Amino acid sequence: MMFVGKIRAALGILLFCASGAVLSQANLKGSDFLRLSPPRPVTTGDKIEIIEFFYYGCPICYEFQPQLSRWLVQGPDYISLRRVPTLPSEGSEGLEGWVRFARLHYTLEAIGQIGRLHWPIYDNYHFDGVQLSDEKVMVEWISKNGIDREKFLAIYHSPEIQAKLDEVRRLMVTYDIRAVPSIVIDGKYVTTARMAGGTRQLIQVVDTLTKQARKERPR
Repeated sequence: MMFVGKIRAALGILLFCASGAVLSQANLKGSDFLRLSPPRPVTTGDKIEIIEFFYYGCPICYEFQPQLSRWLVQGPDYISLRRVPTLPSEGSEGLEGWVRFARLHYTLEAIGQIGRLHWPIYDNYHFDGVQLSDEKVMVEWISKNGIDREKFLAIYHSPEIQAKLDEVRRLMVTYDIRAVPSIVIDGKYVTTARMAGGTRQLIQVVDTLTKQARKERPR
């Protein structure tokens, strides 16, 4: 697809999309993940915290979404998912596209529409070629999806959304995020599609580490 080459080039500024290579061994290896030391605090109470660091423009993140969605439906009922739209470093080439996608995510979250439109953002951008990283195109798109454009823009450019972007940068430092998609499990483990060997392997690693993290929780 013509958009993939442009997306891959953009990811090279700081973050990188993970390889889709097939993992040859079924068993979990030490190279499939990193253990955070010390563990980072979680805010999910009894539930295991799962943080997905992603970028809507990343084709590997797009490929991973069906895997993650199935796992959320069929997997453990003791997890809490948090999605974080990732940003590259300040001054990086192509930064504005990343910022616009992050603002889009948090604006839709603020108005209660992210659950309905999270997947269509990926699908319309990658499959249909709708340039949603362009603000004018984005506003037309949200309007066609039944959202008042004035309300959307007021929130999109608000200090509250800017605070969310500032929080993203803090979280990326906290978890040393360098790739998308990256998954943090209960403040203890970090894994990526590159480390796991592909998106199918990634969800298997996430599932295994989630169960391990639960066993490690104090009773």
